[in-house]
Amino acid sequence: MYTDIRRLYGVGSARAAAYARLGVYTVEDLLCHYPRGYEDRGSVRLLSECEGDGKSALILTVATEPKSARIRGRMSMLKFRACDDSGICEITFFNQDYLRAVFTPGTSFRFYGRVEKKGNRYAMTAPAYEPWREDGTLPSLVSVYPLTEGLSQKQIAKDMRAALVIANSKGEGEDPLPDTIRRKYGLCLQAFALRNIHAPDSFEALAAAKKRLIFEEFFTFALGLSAASAQNARTAAVPCPVGDVSPLEDQLSYTLTGAQRRVIDEIRRDMAKDTAMSRLVVGDVGCGKTVCAAAAMLIAVQSGRQAALMAPTEILARQHYGELRSLFEPMGISCELLVGATAAAEKKRIRAGLAAEDPDKRVSVVVGTQALLSEGVSFAASGLVVTDEQHRFGVNQRAILSEKNQFSHLLVMSATPIPRSLALALYGDLDISTIDEMPPGRQRVDTFVVDESYRRRLDEFIRKQVAEGGQVYIVCPAVEESEEEQADLSLGEIGEEGVLRKQAPLKSAVGYARELTERFPALSVAFLHGKMKSKEKDEIMRNFAAGQIEVLVSTTVIEVGVNVPNACLMIVENADRFGLSQLHQLRGRVGRGNRKSYCVLVSAAAEGASNARNRLNVMKTCYDGYSIAEKDLEMRGPGDFLRTNGDTSIRQSGGIKFRLAELCEDTGLFRAAFAEAKALVAEDPELKQYPLLAARVNAMFTREAGTMN
Repeated sequence: MYTDIRRLYGVGSARAAAYARLGVYTVEDLLCHYPRGYEDRGSVRLLSECEGDGKSALILTVATEPKSARIRGRMSMLKFRACDDSGICEITFFNQDYLRAVFTPGTSFRFYGRVEKKGNRYAMTAPAYEPWREDGTLPSLVSVYPLTEGLSQKQIAKDMRAALVIANSKGEGEDPLPDTIRRKYGLCLQAFALRNIHAPDSFEALAAAKKRLIFEEFFTFALGLSAASAQNARTAAVPCPVGDVSPLEDQLSYTLTGAQRRVIDEIRRDMAKDTAMSRLVVGDVGCGKTVCAAAAMLIAVQSGRQAALMAPTEILARQHYGELRSLFEPMGISCELLVGATAAAEKKRIRAGLAAEDPDKRVSVVVGTQALLSEGVSFAASGLVVTDEQHRFGVNQRAILSEKNQFSHLLVMSATPIPRSLALALYGDLDISTIDEMPPGRQRVDTFVVDESYRRRLDEFIRKQVAEGGQVYIVCPAVEESEEEQADLSLGEIGEEGVLRKQAPLKSAVGYARELTERFPALSVAFLHGKMKSKEKDEIMRNFAAGQIEVLVSTTVIEVGVNVPNACLMIVENADRFGLSQLHQLRGRVGRGNRKSYCVLVSAAAEGASNARNRLNVMKTCYDGYSIAEKDLEMRGPGDFLRTNGDTSIRQSGGIKFRLAELCEDTGLFRAAFAEAKALVAEDPELKQYPLLAARVNAMFTREAGTMN
């Protein structure tokens, strides 16, 4: 079924290794390596119309012979002039002397790049170029792909054309989507969709391709969930009938909310049964999910069983451990921490305690990271498994934990409020408990929306908060400066006139931290992003939590993370690039202590322009996570809840990486895909009549991050 990527002409071991870094191993993988954006080269301007607002497409005629000069040792520079009816442009290329034979005077090209004005003349450096053809056969939209070392845009485009030829030659005319469903929702054929996602004939063709491929991703995902739910009846579990949580309440310095009591009652009833509890606890940041998990763990221990909590990061595991240990130890319940950094002797002691048959020598509660999955960890009497932010654990990881904890109940915590209709679709295999009430006394985080004209005042506000002992988060949408190019490439919103709307350049965490270090030499500034190693990220967060870092510049990797009570100011750069739920989660990182806290959303979105500004205005007036989630679903569709870039997705179901579905803004498309999937599985639970669909479902649900599709 799959064709090795090395079957493509010119793809040897070196280029195959480069593709592997992108998760591309087969021709089919390559076809699913969708563009991250498109260059609109069809909207041609005159030189006089270029105002330095991003990249532009121009038809210019070469006016002078190209001349080359040697600069800085081995580097060469090639220059020539080209013109249109409105002006003259000086064009420069570096280390490309062979272009002297390409740009002969009198020939015309379509150039695409940034135009700088120099007096009465213009300049472009290393623009993309194509010989101009009067017949209009040059593509208006040019795909731009995610890259890695060893691959260029031209190389991927060339290989993609070859991949499309192979796909067509294999005669895969049979569409994996049932024809009745495809026609019902007006979806194009897969062959048309693949061709136009990579080389769009028009905006309309691109929109049709995206609709088809997004529906297919949702549909495949929904089939997997529905099939699993249909085939896997609830497994047996050891009942945990003792449900007295009053000792836990006695340890608390506050009274449980009504919502917390309701959720604990639901957990208590589930755990008393001899079928395994599979329950998701969803709640806003700071609503008290961990206390509900602690109650479940207490019920397990009171019933003579063990409880394990697995967190995605070491620093989050340590935070949970500190909180749970302070609650359990006064009750005489042993609580241990098992992470990668745990000393060898300590690991040996904890493992022995977990496996001890003697209840008096047994470790009752353990908190850890993936170290809980390591060889040698076994449980003598497991009763409950709790996972925090389950979507960050792959299928294989969860399977290993389940094997170590047979006949156990399962509790999943998620800090992202989600509309119930969406939760039922995404978490069809779990019962859902919602904590929709915040503890009394929680401070409101004042929220402001500003533009660049407030930059000086914002800098002074940062200094003021730090001078008063507070700490500051600054969140950027990109990791490094090179990602700023996405500002011009992102398809974004298309206006009624069918033209891409320009967006402000992206702030990058690395570059902006460097800039702030120069602006605030007296402050301790650090940066954090998801591409860093786990140990490095944990160390930075520990230092921030300890107050050693005053300003932390980060991507959304901090969206769900540790408590830093001293953090009192959250600044989100390019705030219009984020969804409401993301912004709400980021805002929840501050206001967790006694300090008055603030959230400042920096955006260049014009007043009254597009949904972006409307979303930001919602953030100024609404503070309830569920209301915000409903609004987000209404304004952006389900895609914002499925984000996989960074660490923000709600659910990837075992490392699933949505390729296009996360960009979906059509709630109706999402609901239709899930409804059709459930109906199909009801008729054919094993998908025997749909082998192509079954293969796609299997590929999606067995693919782990960094492995073959």
